[in-house]
Amino acid sequence: MKKQFLLILLILAFHFSFAQLTVTVQWYDADPDSRGDTIYYDPGNKLVWSDFKGRPDYSSMAAAITESGFGYRMAMQSRNGQTNLRITIYCYFNKRTSWVKKNMDTDYALTHEQHHFDITYINTSLFAQKLKAAKFTLGNYTSLVDKIYDECYEALRTMQDAYDGQTANGRIKKIQSEWNQKIDQKLAGLIIN
Repeated sequence: MKKQFLLILLILAFHFSFAQLTVTVQWYDADPDSRGDTIYYDPGNKLVWSDFKGRPDYSSMAAAITESGFGYRMAMQSRNGQTNLRITIYCYFNKRTSWVKKNMDTDYALTHEQHHFDITYINTSLFAQKLKAAKFTLGNYTSLVDKIYDECYEALRTMQDAYDGQTANGRIKKIQSEWNQKIDQKLAGLIIN
């Protein structure tokens, strides 16, 4: 009985090691009319001050805070020796934790905050590109997706810190203008499919 069980396990392991794995990377198709606390990035829609629903932190030096990030969901389906891994990615803005101080809701400040969301989108797009280029197998897909996510999240954090640090949270107008151009160029160069 033990030998039969081991033989079955070996056959299954052999079968899975040669099963075909296809990977589909797609963007989350959010409902644009959703009234929830989350806005999913749409290049055609910009943030407005009414999206910032959080309570301001008056001890902060910032005029406003954009709480944004990115994530993914994975789903796997196997049929006839063919396994499909679908990775759905999304870039979001959290209305409930994003805020603006009273009388600080200027167009200039909104551009600065929009660019925080844009930076998140740029790094989410990098995540998508790296996923599409990765060599996934049934044995490595979980660890490889996690590794790529961690790399792109670190790149996001570094870019956000550089943006706020170099512009002094938008207060240095000349450097803010340089960042505006840099971000707009990166956005224009993105190819999303």
